Amino acid sequence: MSLDALGRRDSWEHVRAVVAGFGVSGFAAADNLTHLGAQVTALDESDAGKRAEQATLLEILGATVRLGEGATAVLPDDVDVVITSPGWPPDAPLLAQARARGIPLWGEVELAWRLRDPERPAPWLAVTGTNGKTTTVQMLEAMLRAAGLRTVACGNVGLPIVEAVMDPEPYDVLAVELSSFQLHYTDSMQAESAAVLNVAEDHLDWYSSMADYAADKGRIYSGVERACVYNVADPATEQLVRDADVIEGARAVGFTLGTPAVGMVGLVEEVLADRAFIEDRQTTAAELCTLSDLASPAPHFVANALAAAALARSHGVPPVAVRQALRGFHPDGHRIAEVAVVDGVRWVDDSKATNPHAAQASLTGYDPVVWVAGGLAKGASFDELVRAVRGRLRGVVLIGRDADVIRAALSRHAPDVPVIEIDDGETGGATGPMDRVVAGAAQLARPGDTVLLAPGCASMDMFANYGARGDAFAEAVHRMRRKHEE
Repeated sequence: MSLDALGRRDSWEHVRAVVAGFGVSGFAAADNLTHLGAQVTALDESDAGKRAEQATLLEILGATVRLGEGATAVLPDDVDVVITSPGWPPDAPLLAQARARGIPLWGEVELAWRLRDPERPAPWLAVTGTNGKTTTVQMLEAMLRAAGLRTVACGNVGLPIVEAVMDPEPYDVLAVELSSFQLHYTDSMQAESAAVLNVAEDHLDWYSSMADYAADKGRIYSGVERACVYNVADPATEQLVRDADVIEGARAVGFTLGTPAVGMVGLVEEVLADRAFIEDRQTTAAELCTLSDLASPAPHFVANALAAAALARSHGVPPVAVRQALRGFHPDGHRIAEVAVVDGVRWVDDSKATNPHAAQASLTGYDPVVWVAGGLAKGASFDELVRAVRGRLRGVVLIGRDADVIRAALSRHAPDVPVIEIDDGETGGATGPMDRVVAGAAQLARPGDTVLLAPGCASMDMFANYGARGDAFAEAVHRMRRKHEE
């Protein structure tokens, strides 16, 4: 049987698979391929975290695992397929060797699509975008659950998608978050409905151009059956819908923070309204919820709720379930999370804002604001962001390796905004620099202001991840508050 014809009920014993990368998705792929009988070799340059423990487990089951420096330098002989980690760029030597030898190159998402239960293949409701993916998928999961469906958030968040499709009890529907990296290595997936939330400058250290990055985002619409959900405020997302090859009858459904036209979801004063999935959409709209039902009125949070609602409604979820889910939904930590109010100044942690587009979306929810920014810019520009928010800025506190990139944008477009730069370089994540950040922000802020950690950059120059950065910020704020109360 050919490789393309193999599914979850076939024997893979003659398939020689290399799994490139042994993180969460890599382990899930290697584990399930081993379970199916494939001859698996898993490779990773790192043995950090649980990799060594998981390697031992898989080796007991018959797989080969090679970890450590040099493990991924050479592709083994006699390989039928390579399953790659989504973070691996196409020019990685191991992947280049696979292409040169004509070996199929799949991501974990591609593998998962091929392993769906043929009798109960749960439909996928898929979400991508530069920002807001995780919040939107978690909202969608809550809506599907409120409608009584067995579902799970998976893919780039939550459960690895191979584990979701291989569950012995099939799900009714899957809420799938997909990054551009995952989509790059996915060819055959056909979501029931899909959304691109936005397309903004990001990952230009991985992609050669914005056009390539956007094209990978657009792959999510390929073969869509019911609804291609796009952002009315972001014409690039609508163009991706226009360019997509979809199943006949699939509809384009826009979401907007303005009044929705026919075929859209949007805002009618304080009401989130559906004019896409009701019979009388030419003359009326269905109320989904009100702004007061949401955990935050921030524009990007409302937009995420509308996108999630559009996907849920495309699957038949009733408005009452949408409202119930949104009333009970609270975003994960480090997403527009209020830390404290001290002397009339609100301190907010949005460390998850790891690119300029996310930071801009966060900043538009506050005025006046002292902005805490900086880290690894990943090749991004901050000129558009600064031009958009300069009227809101009370001041800026800069940290991290690429602080000068943001300072330069501020000097060009907001030269009168005071800037404090905390120059500590690569400090390993100690809280000392963040204490100085908080002290500097407190000097700039006035009662009624918000101090917002929305760095617009990745965190790995100073912290293990964005969560550690947000934790350090919150801890420093609480130390400052306690000293103030003494």
